[in-house]
Amino acid sequence: MGSTDQRNAILAVVLSGMILFGWQYLYQPQKAAPIEPVATTVVAGPGTSSPTEMKESTAPIEPVIAQTYALDAEKTQVTFTNNLGITAFHNDQAVFDFNETIGESPFSILFDFGNGFKPLSFVANANNPSVFNSTEHNVTLNTKLDNEGTTHFNITAEKPFKYKMSFQSTTKKLENSQNRVFSYYSDTLKHLDIGSEETGDTKVKWAGIDFNYHLFAVYFENEVPLLFQTKTDNSFTLSDSKEVQSLDLNFVFVKKEYNFLTALGHKLNGAVDFGIWGFFAIWILKGLQFFHEYFPNYGISIILLTFAIRLLTFPLQYKSFVSMKKLQLIQPELTKIREKFKDEPMKLQKESMALFKKSGANPLGGCLPLVLQMPVFFAFYKVLYAAVELVDAPFYGWIHDLSNKDPFYVLPVLMTGAMFLQQKLTPNTVTDPVQRKMMMFMPLVFGFIMKDLPSGLSLYIFVSTLMGIAQQLLVFRSMNAKTTAVVA
Repeated sequence: MGSTDQRNAILAVVLSGMILFGWQYLYQPQKAAPIEPVATTVVAGPGTSSPTEMKESTAPIEPVIAQTYALDAEKTQVTFTNNLGITAFHNDQAVFDFNETIGESPFSILFDFGNGFKPLSFVANANNPSVFNSTEHNVTLNTKLDNEGTTHFNITAEKPFKYKMSFQSTTKKLENSQNRVFSYYSDTLKHLDIGSEETGDTKVKWAGIDFNYHLFAVYFENEVPLLFQTKTDNSFTLSDSKEVQSLDLNFVFVKKEYNFLTALGHKLNGAVDFGIWGFFAIWILKGLQFFHEYFPNYGISIILLTFAIRLLTFPLQYKSFVSMKKLQLIQPELTKIREKFKDEPMKLQKESMALFKKSGANPLGGCLPLVLQMPVFFAFYKVLYAAVELVDAPFYGWIHDLSNKDPFYVLPVLMTGAMFLQQKLTPNTVTDPVQRKMMMFMPLVFGFIMKDLPSGLSLYIFVSTLMGIAQQLLVFRSMNAKTTAVVA
């Protein structure tokens, strides 16, 4: 590889990192603390109705509500209409009001017994408060609430039927640019914009509405092949083309705590969107939780986890540090070769490569630490952005929420200074003045990007950079210059 190619390769790696950082900055909304919770009011028991309950739904498939029923358990309360439209849901684990978070009358279900999809009207069974009946097609609804916050609907009929579930909501956007969306999980998590027009078919494990760190969803015991469609009327429908005689639906309204969702099962933890860095992000979250168990401060947990990551990756970074030290030692000889053959590019390339080979130095060796840190960097970002566990998690002093930016920009400034110091200690083979200036300004550009990103991320990079400097100095000082210097 020629010297020009070497310089371009180094520049490409650095710029690639900046592009990826910029991508996260521009296209990932910044995370802010959720809104204050609002108390939930549960509608009264079976057989009650009032003018406030007789709301006209925005969904074209749902008729006027004439009656509502309430199911009440120790930790869960659910209100639904006589045509199985869920209008309220309270669960002790969720902290926000259901309708404020998800929307009014967000769920309904239609049945097709051969005459098209229509709602059925159910009445309470006089002998069993958990059973409801529809006389039109002899359909029975059995309900059950459990202490984990799940509501179970079992629907059975004498004749086979098709069904269509409809989620209905409205667009809503917070100051941090977080949008309310429809979501479903098949092999991966998919989001659909409310009001968009999309159709498809896929196997669905669960589907629902996702907003403000909360999820309202219906899940199946097993994946079900369904047709889905979103329309401009703000609806999201799922339907089965096959006839069934029994249907089991399980409803949850929960705060998206990863461990809680994992305990619920049914792949509901997939609602915590870690993106393509999910594998790293899950282990980072587990690592933070591990340290937090013994040191109940997520800032301290970030520092300890950073030390652990640096120690685990040190064997790979050691080779990079050795290569950089060798590169530093041959700088005088490399400068002589460049000056001697500055008008002979082919000769310059040949002599430079011979020197690199003889010394064991790798001009791209300094890129390895950056490459190693990039997956961890983005995984840390996704954890801080997507995991509700770190919302409102304080550090010390002025840092009251590690998921939000540093209000006084102290950590981004310290991080930028540490990156400048590390850059000074790292040998640089770039001789072009323009490229050298660009490299010099990289910490400033990176610091500017980081100023509005989570302070927990700045803390991680600052500590990681300091530890990297310490490791680099340790390796440099341990090498004997007499045995690594190269004499032409």
